[in-house]
Amino acid sequence: MRDYFISIFYSEEDGGYIADIPDLRFCSAFGETPEEALREVQLAKEAWLEVARAKGKPIPKPQYRPAIYQLASPSEYSLA
Repeated sequence: MRDYFISIFYSEEDGGYIADIPDLRFCSAFGETPEEALREVQLAKEAWLEVARAKGKPIPKPQYRPAIYQLASPSEYSLA
């Protein structure tokens, strides 16, 4: 099973790192380091999915891939 793509970038405005899951609307987190932002967004993802299930909302399948991965065939970057 593919997992959701996570984007992590430094935000000058916020003075730290932002981790974002494009497939899950408004699912993002902040951290002072990339590792902290990743840990926090993983917690946010679990909470996002839990609330969606509890409310009977649709859960999107992982689809977002940066352009660099869209150029390669799936077998070229798949770990399976």
